[in-house]
Amino acid sequence: MTTSVPDLHVEFDGHPATEEDLRVPAFAGYGHFTAMQVRNRTVRGLALHLDRLDSASRELFGAPLDGERVRGLIGHALDSTGARNASVRVHGYLPPAGTATVTMVTVREPAHMDGTPRSLLSVPFSRSVPHIKRPGEFGQIYYGRQAGRAGFDEALLTSPGGMVTEGAITNIGFWDGTSVVWPDAPALTGITMSLLDRGLARTGRPSVRRGVTLDGVGAYRAAFVTNSQGIAPVHRIDDTAFAVDADLMELLAQVYEDTPGEPV
Repeated sequence: MTTSVPDLHVEFDGHPATEEDLRVPAFAGYGHFTAMQVRNRTVRGLALHLDRLDSASRELFGAPLDGERVRGLIGHALDSTGARNASVRVHGYLPPAGTATVTMVTVREPAHMDGTPRSLLSVPFSRSVPHIKRPGEFGQIYYGRQAGRAGFDEALLTSPGGMVTEGAITNIGFWDGTSVVWPDAPALTGITMSLLDRGLARTGRPSVRRGVTLDGVGAYRAAFVTNSQGIAPVHRIDDTAFAVDADLMELLAQVYEDTPGEPV
């Protein structure tokens, strides 16, 4: 029987988090993470998540993070809650003066990005070391809240010169009528973005990388955002309006749904 998922279940290296454990993320936040949605004890793109964790650990700490061990830690945390569907995050940390990394797994209720069209407010902010996903990014939170106060759903990050990079918590893609276009700029390569890349290629509609500027977004027929919770259309960037392309969104949804989950 599937039990309800607690508001937040936290484990460190396979045991329930203690007060001492929680001092690590609270007072020494140097680390990285990945976020995933578990459905029926499977995760789309799990191998990509595990590769992301290992690569970030090697770069930040000079040590690998074994994927099969992480898979086991995720499974243990799910077993502890009885959940088959959940939102899961896996964090890697190196405690101060520590010689070995610790792995924190959190389990929450499952989440899903609904199909409501999104509005984005462009902001002048670029993340440092953008290819690594890490917690506590002040600029993303700050500009995300500013966007909300201005009546937008999310902030759209831009580099000097008005180059579009990524959303505050998403990747952004554009549709030129022929191809999906991802901004060719320093940004986190999202797992959902990667799965769409692969799926589109399988359908004979390869996506492309291209420089996208704020003053040039109006040339695109449609736009959308992606993250671990799914895919949603964009209907506005600042004062530029976009029509929701139903055919495009159906294609993206089908490509994503056709990606099989991997067991945890």
